[in-house]
Amino acid sequence: MKKLFWWLALATLTTPALGAPGLAVIGVADTVRLRQHLQVLTTTPQPRNYQHPIVLDTVAAYVSRQLHAAGARVAQQPYTVNGQTYRNVLGSFGPEAGPRLVVGAHYDVCGDQPGADDNGTGVAALLELARLLGQQPSLPYRIDLVAYTLEEPPFFRTKNMGSYVHAASLHAAGVPVRGMVALEMLGYFDDRKGSQDYPFGPLKFIYGSRGNYVTVAQKIGNGRFGRQFARRYKNAARLPVRRFKAPAWLPGIDFSDHLNYWKFGYPAVLLTDTAFYRNKSYHETTDTLARLDMRRLGLAVDALLATVLAD
Repeated sequence: MKKLFWWLALATLTTPALGAPGLAVIGVADTVRLRQHLQVLTTTPQPRNYQHPIVLDTVAAYVSRQLHAAGARVAQQPYTVNGQTYRNVLGSFGPEAGPRLVVGAHYDVCGDQPGADDNGTGVAALLELARLLGQQPSLPYRIDLVAYTLEEPPFFRTKNMGSYVHAASLHAAGVPVRGMVALEMLGYFDDRKGSQDYPFGPLKFIYGSRGNYVTVAQKIGNGRFGRQFARRYKNAARLPVRRFKAPAWLPGIDFSDHLNYWKFGYPAVLLTDTAFYRNKSYHETTDTLARLDMRRLGLAVDALLATVLAD
């Protein structure tokens, strides 16, 4: 009973609401482009997993071209695992110096599946954000967009994750980081009652049982960046947003690349459609483009753009 009370109290402090547009947005996400990115990502000759490094390299090359076309300063971060080279792709916007915001998404998949939502939608959102950032006359601070490799098993929670390699490199170089945003599954929505699950059942009475929202998830003690990002994102969004804060041990709260930035003391949040708590095609061959909602994916990107431009 004490545990139930604690969770209900926490949820009450982060009561969800439909955000109203409150921040100026320069540019609107193009759903045609989002779909085109997803078609490229889900139709590779073999699945884009660690067992097909040539496929991963072709995806990295595609991401590099798209970032360059958007006007980013592009670089790759290669590293070796078991004698094979894998690579992160980085695109930077704004001033060279000063604290930076990191926005990242992994481009590999788990096993032999197309990975449209996991994590094609995160990568597509990253590339569309890049295009929109490239249209801005100026940026108040540096924004680094990073496409990670090797987020999925068997490398999850190891130092071979691309996000671990990137976070460790920032820490080693003493780079000041304002915060990090992980884009992890952003395109699956379900308006039916009972379509949304939770790590703790009674939360459905607070957040609802319909999988029709985007979540900003973070751990307790994540600092000012997390609170500010969640608030601004909700205010900017034209789709429902749930702000969720919980202990790091709660299942799912650290199930993406943001966990590696926490390890180095950087504040980080997860932006997601809640993954397997909603999308039952998680890590399955049925995780296809046909199941995704381009309109709401575009709205998620619009709110992200507004949030990163607010300073």
